[in-house]
Amino acid sequence: MNKVPHSIGKNLLTIPELRLCLRCTGIALVVALMLGVTASSQTAANPNQQKAGGMTNHATGTFEVKLVPQKPDNEESGKANISRMSGDKQFHGDLEGTSHVEMLSVGDPRGSAGYVAMERVTGKLKGRSGSFALQHSGTLTRGAPQLAITVVPDSGTGELAGLSGKMNIIIENGKHSYEFDYTLPEKP
Repeated sequence: MNKVPHSIGKNLLTIPELRLCLRCTGIALVVALMLGVTASSQTAANPNQQKAGGMTNHATGTFEVKLVPQKPDNEESGKANISRMSGDKQFHGDLEGTSHVEMLSVGDPRGSAGYVAMERVTGKLKGRSGSFALQHSGTLTRGAPQLAITVVPDSGTGELAGLSGKMNIIIENGKHSYEFDYTLPEKP
């Protein structure tokens, strides 16, 4: 069975599963983008690469997510077929914590869609406490996915101040996991 490849060699949704998602509009398309496809960074980080302010680190783990469709903010958004969702995640592994995400999307029944989202994560990253924001940007062009999730610059608080990086989302056998390549200044 054909699979959608992950940027680091892992498999995700099968092509028929992806096509089934694409028959839906709006919210279902954004869910396919956010949860069933990869969030691949533009450049793969080398775990031993030195960057200004610290070493590049690699974190992995799993997460659960609950997404709730929201009503359009105004009549124009409804007419323009702009969908809105709110969600909460619970992270496990190297990142232990919770997050809240707000999403906007536009979809087309032919299999194209786009979404943007902002997410605030609060917890511990390999033992360091604080919070940070993630910015999501995804498109699905007639079934071909592209998704980037990046730490918002200067959004880190507490022991996560100065955090930068990119996150990959992976779904295999219905289970959600993440890979997070990040740079964080040394502890004082």
